[in-house]
Amino acid sequence: MISKIAPVHRTLVRTIAALLLLVGVAQTAAAQVSVEVSPLRVELQTGPGSTTTQPVTLTNYGKETVRVRARLTDWDLARDGTPQFEGADAGRYSATSWVRLAPPEQTIEPGASAIVRFSANLPEGVEPGGYRTGILFEFEPETRTAAPKRELAFKSRIATLIYINSGTSVAAAELVDVRIRPADSGVDVVATLKNSGRRTVRTKGTLQLFDASGALAREAVVPDVPLLPESEREVTVPVAIAAASPLAPGLYRAELKLDLGLAAIIIGETPMRIFK
Repeated sequence: MISKIAPVHRTLVRTIAALLLLVGVAQTAAAQVSVEVSPLRVELQTGPGSTTTQPVTLTNYGKETVRVRARLTDWDLARDGTPQFEGADAGRYSATSWVRLAPPEQTIEPGASAIVRFSANLPEGVEPGGYRTGILFEFEPETRTAAPKRELAFKSRIATLIYINSGTSVAAAELVDVRIRPADSGVDVVATLKNSGRRTVRTKGTLQLFDASGALAREAVVPDVPLLPESEREVTVPVAIAAASPLAPGLYRAELKLDLGLAAIIIGETPMRIFK
């Protein structure tokens, strides 16, 4: 919830636009594999020299026994927030070398569940900050027939993303830009955010659309997404136009209120025109 007594920083970004977001169940195309992984996100608050162990549960909802392999991986986020795994490098924020998995491979019978545990061992002297790693689960039917060597062995993958917050560090995030982008169901309000601090920041807030008279025409919730340390990304808030009460043609003002864990709420706005 956004505090109404916090001081407000107002960022005005003016752009005129003519009006013209991992799944928790892995399934192959033939629906031979159907495994649910929970949780898909783990956030740990810890400190140097500590050890934390957490379980991840895998449930086989399919009709065949499934072989599961688990491995640790670095990951990053694309500018639009899409997780990137292959070739990703978390740099100095990687926690992959601190984590161990058990077991790395197992089978799960139909209707049964299994546990993969990971232990995070933070080294002494690690700096405060937001570190990360991920567990990449790969699945295939246990009865799968032999395939050519060049064929990809695993067709289904799900990742559990792990955030490890060590110590405390000051949040340092800002709103760089707000713009309007046409979308199939209406328009998207796209906010560009920059995190110059060492901790991961999560977004929360509201988007309000006001008509020319100042009346509230639409309201939407800003997605809860991560803004990784020393990174920049876009956060998209969809706005439906042809809803139960369609928006009339005219000029509107989109106001974005963001709570990024700072001492003040950040406000950005941009005009938007709807044509017939």
